[in-house]
Amino acid sequence: MPVLYHHPVSAGSRFIRLAIGEIGYDCEMLEELYWERRPDFLRLNPAGLPPVLVTENTYAICGPTVIAEYLDETHGVLKRDKRLMPEQPYARAESRRLVSWFLDKMDHDVTTPLVRERMLKPQMPITMGGGSPDSKILRAARANIRQHMKYLSWLAGTRPWLAGDKFTYADLAAASAVSVLDYLGEIEWANYPHAKEWYQRIKSRPAFRPLLADRVRALAPVAHYADLDF
Repeated sequence: MPVLYHHPVSAGSRFIRLAIGEIGYDCEMLEELYWERRPDFLRLNPAGLPPVLVTENTYAICGPTVIAEYLDETHGVLKRDKRLMPEQPYARAESRRLVSWFLDKMDHDVTTPLVRERMLKPQMPITMGGGSPDSKILRAARANIRQHMKYLSWLAGTRPWLAGDKFTYADLAAASAVSVLDYLGEIEWANYPHAKEWYQRIKSRPAFRPLLADRVRALAPVAHYADLDF
């Protein structure tokens, strides 16, 4: 059986977990504490980051966008109208652009700094970068949330789905990043009504249920995290 090495508060990992749920890909999930830099994991992915998908043929496919393309080519094409990658070239380009926006730019500006400072450093030994949160990093990341949420709300308010008329990988990428921030209670949803309505639709999908059940050691989610009508 294929194995997905992931971490529950990695936006890229959540993206692939959602994609797997949407296409019905049967896969074992193994949580990877990637900061420990296990030699066996580094042999799979020298970059040392999840997600990594090991296929039934023992090929290691590394990185969220690479795994997403693999899943689309091997399984998504069989889904026809439920395929997560649009058929039209310009729509495919827009979906890929937004996947990069949320899993690269937003992750760099907001998600990764907040996750590292608030969730990971308290779990990590000092020798592996653990310790107290850095208040300067937290302030900078929180300032960046507003611009990213304004953009997400604009997309959600002007299109049926983020990349256009069709539900695509772009929606999964954005929802993955947003779900991590929502777990932390970092989003003032009242300020972004279009984004909130869009996120409620995503949260209601069956593929999202495992994410809503995630819990991180020593840090419980905000009260509304698993509430579909928050």
